[in-house]
Amino acid sequence: MDFLNDYIVLVVVGICLCVGYIIKNVVPGNGINRFIPLILGALGVLINIWLSDWSITPTIVLGGLVSGLSSTGMYEAMHNFINKDAQ
Repeated sequence: MDFLNDYIVLVVVGICLCVGYIIKNVVPGNGINRFIPLILGALGVLINIWLSDWSITPTIVLGGLVSGLSSTGMYEAMHNFINKDAQ
């Protein structure tokens, strides 16, 4: 799984992290939570295609997916770290 680190695009991770945070904290109820990885994966692909001047290659799609989905894991890690310190 370490080879996936080569495909992470920090701009995409940052944008997806912020969008995921907004979805998680603005949309009422927990029904949307299971769709957040799907939303951020698709958003990551779209942003990465945009950043690459609208060219679509498997590398760009993989980079967008890895970056969008890693933002969900980053959110959970930060959330758990903050809540651990608050207790």
